[in-house]
Amino acid sequence: MEPVTDVQAQRDFMYGELDLGSFTIFSGSFINYGYWGEVEPGREITLAERTASQAELYRQVVSRLEPQAGQRFLELGSGIGVGAALIAREFDARVAGLDRSPAQLARAAETNAAALGELPDRLSYHEGSVTAIPWGDGEFDGVYAVEMLQHVDDLAAMAREAHRVLAPGGRFATATFFAPDGADTSRLPGLLETVASGVDVVRPVGEFAADLAAAGFQEVAVTPIGEHVWRQFDRWVAQTEHRDSWGRNWLGCYENGWVDYFLVTARG
Repeated sequence: MEPVTDVQAQRDFMYGELDLGSFTIFSGSFINYGYWGEVEPGREITLAERTASQAELYRQVVSRLEPQAGQRFLELGSGIGVGAALIAREFDARVAGLDRSPAQLARAAETNAAALGELPDRLSYHEGSVTAIPWGDGEFDGVYAVEMLQHVDDLAAMAREAHRVLAPGGRFATATFFAPDGADTSRLPGLLETVASGVDVVRPVGEFAADLAAAGFQEVAVTPIGEHVWRQFDRWVAQTEHRDSWGRNWLGCYENGWVDYFLVTARG
């Protein structure tokens, strides 16, 4: 496990005692901004649509692993575990979720008790660090992460570990927010509370792509998907009690070209 820093303590609090997944900006025990289709103007987004957007982000990521039935996948930062359960069911995969938070792992066991009972050989949750993955070399066909790498301080170490635990030719995929290459990010800390605190780290996406290449990955590809994320997510936040919060600033940062949401994929 990496040494605990003040920033890491804040992250642990958010996903532990604070229970971020219970906030109304999320739903269905997911914790991500969602991958959205078009939402008709002039009407409220339903809770079912919000939950569906978060499930769809998982599908978008895992589909990039070129999944086949029976393959073994590792989810980095699996949180409350509903995404891992979804992937185990829908892709007929064996999924191990890895998370550093005992509180989140306890929630995962409770929330997904039925899935764990139905899929005892295909779904499991484990405590550990993404920079020191507690599995041997080449044990997984795919490694993925959904909106969590912004919380990892050493992405180069994570990339090396992900490459190590992948079988030859296995695939890696992630989706989260980065800065477009060359973007001026100097205003982000003044607009985004979690960036100011260091809880979220917004790096140039090309820097992370280079980390993957340096770790030995091939076919590294970066795809911006902000058109499916920011405006619809902002509409949802506007319906909640967080409508006047700093979280509404994400859209403006995207529109100014300072941040975007990306799918990043690679082959081991």
